Parts: sequence; C-alpha cells; structure tokens
Amino acid sequence: MKPIAKLLLSLSLFLFSSSCITNSGDPGISEAEINQEAEKAYADIKAKSKLSNNTEWNAMVQRVAKRIAKASGENFNWEAVLIESPEPNAWCMPGGKMAVYTGIMPILKTEAALAAVLGHEVAHATLRHGLKGYARAKQESYTGLLILGAAVVGGELLCKDQRCKQWASLGGAAAGFALTFLNRKFSRADESAADKDGQIFMARAGYDPSESIKLWERMGANGGQKPPEFLSTHPSDETRRNHLTEWMPQAQQEYQKSTTKYGLGATIK
Repeated sequence: MKPIAKLLLSLSLFLFSSSCITNSGDPGISEAEINQEAEKAYADIKAKSKLSNNTEWNAMVQRVAKRIAKASGENFNWEAVLIESPEPNAWCMPGGKMAVYTGIMPILKTEAALAAVLGHEVAHATLRHGLKGYARAKQESYTGLLILGAAVVGGELLCKDQRCKQWASLGGAAAGFALTFLNRKFSRADESAADKDGQIFMARAGYDPSESIKLWERMGANGGQKPPEFLSTHPSDETRRNHLTEWMPQAQQEYQKSTTKYGLGATIK
C-alpha cells in the first residue's frame, strides 16, 4: 500500500473512532473495555519483547509484584514480567499488567527499592491515572489520529522515535493502546499521589518505607541534569524527597502493622 493510501486509511479509522464518542464528551469506553485493550497490548508486548532469563531477578520481581498487588487491595488480574532492556523503567497498565526493565535493577540496589517503584506504578493504576489518560486520548482528535495512524502506517509517517516505532509495530488496537499508555506523561499532582500511595503499599507489603527516599535519591543521581520543576510534569527530586519525608510517619505506622517485615529485602547484584 502506498504511503498516501495508508494515511487515508488512518484518517478513516480515526473518523470511525471519533464517531464512538458521545456528545457529553465521555469517550464512551468503560473501564472493563480499557482493561481488555490493556491485556491485549500486554500480551503483544510480551510476545515481541525479550524477556529476561535472570532467575534471581525474575523471582524477586514476581514476589514483590505479588506483595504490592495484595497490599493495594485492588482485585485486578495482576501479572508481572521482567523485560531485557537497558532502559531504567517500570510500568503498570490499567487492570494490573506490570513490567520491569532490567536496566532499572542495578540502580535500585535493594528489593525494598523495587517495592517502592512497583508501589508507585501500581498506585497509578489503582488511582486510574493511566485509564483516565487513555480515555482522554481517545477523545482528542489529534492524539487519536496519531495513535491510529502510527498503528496503521507502522511507523513510516507518524512515528519518528525508536520507542514509537517499536510499539507501532505491534499493529492495530494493541499499538494504539501501547503508544498512548507507554508514552504518557502524568501530571505532577498524579505523580505525587502515586508517590504517597506507593509508599503506603510498600509499607503494607512489609518493606521499610524509608527506602523510598533513598531510591529517589539514587534515581535522581542517575538521571543527570533535570529541567526546573515548573517545566516538568514530575516533581523535582527535592520536592519528592520532602513529600516522602512528610508522609513517612503514616507509612511507618503501616509498616509496623504488617504481619511480615522484610526490611530492605534482598540485595540486587
């Protein structure tokens, strides 16, 4: 198919998608439907990614993910995988589908730090941040054109960076979901809310919540020069540390109530 024909097909798909939006501004898609889209995208990502064969790290990711999921109190269809990638990243899709990239593991240094990261990502899911963002994206014409066009064109016209091309290669609805979710940017308020709930989740799961502060210090040291806070969707490292310190008494109370305490857990080698 010629590029112009592909673009026209993208436009027609976008117009069809837009017709599903109600006049009230509601994108007309339920949480259950979004979770189903997430599951399909997750299955495709697993199939097309290189999964890590590091048995020690895999076991750690599985046990920490299970404990954090339970601590969240949410009845999602939870699942976690460890993906072989140098990118220092982790995420949790709407509905509880998690991934950790091997590139983040050496930075974490402790099992409790992994619990802090997964607590933060799970909190985004339990607070429905990703779900709301995806629903909004389906409602906005430009974003709808971008994700559908990228899915159909396969990265030739509308995808420029490598990650965009990678997720666009999934094809169809899976590409649309992955491109929208994995390239998302949460607001500073959302990030702070996820920090707070994530700290509680890790404490309930039996991990020392004070490690959350040390984690973000290590992440900040690893991330290089940052833009000023008012130019970023993320809180500054200093703001993040201040908030986590402010919330620490409540997290410590949850930690003291946990039936099993793992402290910092295993060291990541």
